[in-house]
Amino acid sequence: LEIPLARFGDCWRPTADDVDRISWGKPAKKKMTGSRGVPHRLNQEERMLYDMARRKGLLEMSGSGWRKQRRGAPLANTYRSWCDSQGVPVVVVHKDKGGEDEVVLDLSPMRVPQHFVEIAEKVGAAEPGADIEFFEGMAVMLDDGSEHQTAQAGEEAETEAFSCSAASADLLDGFEKEPIYRLPMFVVAWQLQRPDAKALAKRLAVVFGTAEPASKGKKPSKTLQRGMPQIKPGRSRRHGGYGIG
Repeated sequence: LEIPLARFGDCWRPTADDVDRISWGKPAKKKMTGSRGVPHRLNQEERMLYDMARRKGLLEMSGSGWRKQRRGAPLANTYRSWCDSQGVPVVVVHKDKGGEDEVVLDLSPMRVPQHFVEIAEKVGAAEPGADIEFFEGMAVMLDDGSEHQTAQAGEEAETEAFSCSAASADLLDGFEKEPIYRLPMFVVAWQLQRPDAKALAKRLAVVFGTAEPASKGKKPSKTLQRGMPQIKPGRSRRHGGYGIG
């Protein structure tokens, strides 16, 4: 699986340090990094999963209802923000109790909407069985003007159905200037048995380089080892946490 990586462009991104700060409920140095309406503060269990995800380049979460979680889950929000700071897509394995997991590749942190379709098609061709899904305004128009929001990757009609030119000027502007929590997701997803799901997620993490680079001679940093900043308790995690505006 070889896919050309999208490079950093001239766009708004948070810093990794600020993402860590809001994960503790501490104010970010850069404006718009966090929002009271989007929870980012992590509890101890979530922080362990977050640190593991940074090291491995993929996040593993219990439950397959990721569509319901995408706004209300601090762990998912924080990891997406961290991926945005690195300019890499989000790779998540949503574990189902029945053993059939969902692997989700969200391309939105790459911030190149004009290339999302091309990248998704290449991933779908290399890894059969993928569904391409658009959410929250990321509607891609068909040639006849009707909207299409989900397609099975690899189908003959897909290339004709999706058009990069459908990315509106407002959408392109948003990916240049807006924080990630205000931007729509562009998802490629697979339903697989757990061993196959984990193997696919690892391949995607390698191809897109989503793991945190380790410092030479040192282990990757762990936010849990740093300890919680000395801040006063504030608003609940549901509302983003203390000091986030």
